[in-house]
Amino acid sequence: MRTARPLDGEAREVLDITREAKAELHLKSVELKVASDGREVLTDALGESMTGVPAQPDMHFRAGSVAFSYVGTALLQLVQEGKVRLDDTVERWLPTLPKANTITLRMLATNTTGLHDYVTDPAFLAELEAHPFRQWTPNQLLAYPYSHPFWYEPGTNWSYSHANYLLLIQALEKITGTRIDRFLRQRVTGPLGLDNTRNNFTPDIPRPALHAFTSERGLYEESTFWNPSWTTAPGAVITTHVCDLARSAAAIGGGELLSRRSYRTLLNPGTVGLGHATATCPATVCLEQTEARHFGLGVIVINGWVLQNPSFSGYAAIQAYLPSDRLAIAVNATKTKDTPEGNMAEVVAQRIAAALAPETPLAIG
Repeated sequence: MRTARPLDGEAREVLDITREAKAELHLKSVELKVASDGREVLTDALGESMTGVPAQPDMHFRAGSVAFSYVGTALLQLVQEGKVRLDDTVERWLPTLPKANTITLRMLATNTTGLHDYVTDPAFLAELEAHPFRQWTPNQLLAYPYSHPFWYEPGTNWSYSHANYLLLIQALEKITGTRIDRFLRQRVTGPLGLDNTRNNFTPDIPRPALHAFTSERGLYEESTFWNPSWTTAPGAVITTHVCDLARSAAAIGGGELLSRRSYRTLLNPGTVGLGHATATCPATVCLEQTEARHFGLGVIVINGWVLQNPSFSGYAAIQAYLPSDRLAIAVNATKTKDTPEGNMAEVVAQRIAAALAPETPLAIG
């Protein structure tokens, strides 16, 4: 799957950038695929999966929030078909959700409900750190945001919460009568040919697996098989490899499965202009959503780039697509004990973008 040698100028430049970033950031491994106008620029993998085991481009890793881009796209397909409206309230599908009669599908999909994020709740984080192999249920996860008052009245502000997509997935299963893993396979990953992108109901990762390591509990340890059940609803906990991730970046970022109208909604479903601190929501939570940087419908839009950027349990990845240049960048990175904090796959992707699309920086940080 690696790009055949010898490499041409653009591929060589991307490889040199990646090698330099890997060394500077003290990464254990980097997998990447870059494509321009549908043409492969470079597919490669650097470093090790485990000691003495070279990383390969076909190794699978956890893709986390990439699943949200699939959920958003599938929801918009249902809207196109007239099966639901984005502004339908959700009480018929989620009767136990507080304020369900005012919360809409759009609000869940765009993070404008006002629900707290359990992933930043200190009580949840303490439990997750103490028990990384724990199997979580949706009700256990939702108990954390439900224990807090809403940050704001639904639809009036913006704040990120994993609870929104956990609930949206539950609603979609009720609406369609189909389990979410099967629904996303029918609607998104199947039509796109993402045969190496799949849901996992257990912490297993399809072989070959790229191993992950982290220092987040205070010691450098393997985290490959930490239980990812907390990341989203059962049936949408996905793994992938970097070639599927690049295909996903281009297809989702380019609106391949959507009408033009739905694609415009994917990129801005009404979030631009939202996000402001209030007496009950600090500026660190209610983040400003601008034309240059905002959350779309399951995707993030930054300076024209359409992306998702999962980072957890030692894995860090990004799928990014620039529609104006038809440029797709997919990177996955793992850590050594000396790797800086944060999503270092983003840093690698930013440097690649700066070389290939210098007039449109991938300005994430």
